[in-house]
Amino acid sequence: METKSIIDIKDLSFRYDRDFVLKDVNLSVPNGAFLGIVGPNGSGKSTLLKIILGLSKAKYGDVKLFGIPQEKFKEWDRIGYVSQKANSFNTGFPATVYEVVASGLTKKTGMFRFIGRKNSDRIMKAIASVGMEQFYNRNIGELSGGQQQRVFIARALVSEPDILILDEPTVGVDSQNVQSFYNMLDKLNKRMGITLILVTHDIGTITNKVTHVACLNRDLHFHGDTEEFQRLKDSELSSFYGHGVHLLQHNH
Repeated sequence: METKSIIDIKDLSFRYDRDFVLKDVNLSVPNGAFLGIVGPNGSGKSTLLKIILGLSKAKYGDVKLFGIPQEKFKEWDRIGYVSQKANSFNTGFPATVYEVVASGLTKKTGMFRFIGRKNSDRIMKAIASVGMEQFYNRNIGELSGGQQQRVFIARALVSEPDILILDEPTVGVDSQNVQSFYNMLDKLNKRMGITLILVTHDIGTITNKVTHVACLNRDLHFHGDTEEFQRLKDSELSSFYGHGVHLLQHNH
């Protein structure tokens, strides 16, 4: 597996009005990594994702995607994105799991184009990759929050991206299913070779899955592999967060 960086961020700063949300952030994401981004509320995590996705423009610093300066990058289907949709999804939306996942191909097939056998196989493959094949014909509004979030991940995967970015994906997922959800992400990373970036508050759980951790609170206080992160003292974590934090590992 190649280990070159597929996302490179250098000297990145971003502000709303006078207040900096991100300050001098330098971050690289190796190909095949599973990066967990942690930090308190309002620390700039979601803003960083929006900048990577080109949804927000930073005036200070540089971003490269797959070695290409972001302003020249065109292959956006190589990057999949899943937001916190399961927590606010309209359960009355009249669409099946298959139809929702198929909508992820709109850019390639057009809004009302015939899907065809090849794309149909891709849709079912994406659904199976998140363990939802038995629900493919079920209305998405009938599913639990965790199941809906899996469907949104399948929708992002159907275009076969090289990297998948997830913003707090366990919002709306009940605690009993969180671990199986992380196991599914681990499978996508290790078996399918998809690079993952995960924003989360669940520090303890991710240390059993992710390969790298970035701790963000306006500044990038830590960026390294998981073993380095686990060696941090509680006092160091607390200084990053601005309040007391304990790293509890969940060994399920």
